[in-house]
Amino acid sequence: MSDSPATPLLDQVQSPSDLKRFSDPELLRLAHELRAETISAVSQTGGHLGAGLGVIELTVALHAVFDAPRDKIIWDVSHQSYPHKILTGRREKMPTLRQKGGLSGFTKRSESPYDPFGAAHSSTSISAALGFAVARDLGGASETGHGDAIAVIGDGAMSAGMAFEAMNNAGHLKKRLIVILNDNEMSIAPPVGALSSYLSHLYAEAPFQELKAAAKGAVSLLPGPFQEGAKRARDMLKGLAVGGTLFEELGFSYVGPIDGHDMEQLLPVLRTVKARATGPILIHALTKKGKGYAPAEGASDGGHATAKFDVITGAQKKSKPNAPSYTGVFADAIVRHAAEDDRICAVTAAMPDGTGLKKLEDRYPSRCFDVGIAEQHAVTFSAALAAGGMRPFCAIYSTFLQRGYDQVVHDVAIQRLPVRFAIDRAGLVGADGATHAGSYDVAFLSNLPGFVVMAAADEAELVHMVATAAAHDEGPIAFRYPRGEGEGVDLPERGEVLEIGKGRIISEGQGVALLSFGTRLGEVRRAAEALAAKGITPTIADARFAKPLDREMILDLAARHDALITVEEGAVGGFGSHVAKLLSDEGVFDAGFRFRSMVLPDIFIDQASPEEMYRIAGLSASDIEDMVLRLMDVAKVGGKRA
Repeated sequence: MSDSPATPLLDQVQSPSDLKRFSDPELLRLAHELRAETISAVSQTGGHLGAGLGVIELTVALHAVFDAPRDKIIWDVSHQSYPHKILTGRREKMPTLRQKGGLSGFTKRSESPYDPFGAAHSSTSISAALGFAVARDLGGASETGHGDAIAVIGDGAMSAGMAFEAMNNAGHLKKRLIVILNDNEMSIAPPVGALSSYLSHLYAEAPFQELKAAAKGAVSLLPGPFQEGAKRARDMLKGLAVGGTLFEELGFSYVGPIDGHDMEQLLPVLRTVKARATGPILIHALTKKGKGYAPAEGASDGGHATAKFDVITGAQKKSKPNAPSYTGVFADAIVRHAAEDDRICAVTAAMPDGTGLKKLEDRYPSRCFDVGIAEQHAVTFSAALAAGGMRPFCAIYSTFLQRGYDQVVHDVAIQRLPVRFAIDRAGLVGADGATHAGSYDVAFLSNLPGFVVMAAADEAELVHMVATAAAHDEGPIAFRYPRGEGEGVDLPERGEVLEIGKGRIISEGQGVALLSFGTRLGEVRRAAEALAAKGITPTIADARFAKPLDREMILDLAARHDALITVEEGAVGGFGSHVAKLLSDEGVFDAGFRFRSMVLPDIFIDQASPEEMYRIAGLSASDIEDMVLRLMDVAKVGGKRA
């Protein structure tokens, strides 16, 4: 349906202050309109749908009760922030969501004063809210003023250690701070771990008489399964030697659980907390991801992320792939190796579908581990699996692996443990923008002694690199690959174990050599085709390895050409920097040899299509062609080296 939904109340909202004029029944109707508007907007752009639908009532209630932007509402991860954006003056810009020059898919400080803290990785909200609370009490300067600090965090994000570090500190400082635990029993994938089990059964009496009165009868209003869970939890608590909950032991007053879709519970509880809270308080709200939209509610992931879709049917309008995805190729390859070697296992941090490991989990559930949103634990857990004689693959997106870097250094690299890092979403990723770009893994891994770092040029190379990693027991090894479809090359039935530190010559030429690391090889080839029409035939090589470098191949290319250009989908400090050091150490530059390294620029690139982002980065085929032409002109002026 292309027609916009009827939204008479929402049409009156230009900023959250407009909600103060509405009665409670009108706020409920506003929530229904906001849900319809969110569905309509995301159907046209694609994006994160289910999380936002799960917090519609909570979003309306928060903005009706509190005074943003003076009060700081911080959305953890913030893929649930679309309804918040609609209520905070950005409704007309929703058609630009996740597009070049448009609204971010996450909260972003530069986008709106109603986004006090940017977020796209999980579990940061409580730390940020505590920072705002302390800044308030210390008299910090703020253009929007200082009021309450409210963190909205999901049960999946609450499983990460950082959330508990923040709660422990907040309980110690005893600052007025409000944490809303949005418990939808699902983060991106179904949550795992003891905390999830704890939350699903938890119930405790409200600590304040006022809150007891405000939420009187709340349990009886809960859906049947929640009532049963509350009863079981009460019975469980009676047997504890020390009363109270985990959160109260951390220094938080606990209120809940309440029905996060019932405005008659949300509004009085939030109003009472605003009026009465003195220290840190946690409100436990039970919600349903995808609430109010049947296709999302029925999806296994609650409609977490979607392409454009038909509002009536929920059918997504995805283009048919021309080639298998890199993620799918990795998944098929690791399943084949696991079938042949019962020492192979895999670890992921709350991304079984995103990393493709769901296929392995379905086939070999005892050897596939989803540890929740806990990348640090995932890395150290993998290290110990390796020390224990297993062959673990630790599959984590490039941007998320950054969160476990200390563990990569200390627990894996220093101990030379053979953990195999499967690094998905390498390079620029499109609509999710700078927060999800895989820009730095080559630089931060190739600096570590004993690490092997590979990048697949296409999906066939990825199959070979999975085989190479599976066979490598001498230390840590990593292979990176991008989001999306492959090049469409023929896939080998079985991966070949590559010789460590050896690249390959793709085609011979003269004058200038193009040395690619990763999937820019396709752009290098297209640049070479354009150059051929101008009478220039560069040599093309695929490095395969950033660590260790193929010294023999690189020095041979330098000896036989006037210039060398490296091309990669990573930041400065990565592959090109290591090649430059090799050439410098070998004295190649002393003879007038010319070298250029094409890398991601020293900026954060906002969301756009991957093709647009690489054009902004200066790494398209035409950019590579221009670099060759500039170098060739310089070479002609300066003359060839002796």
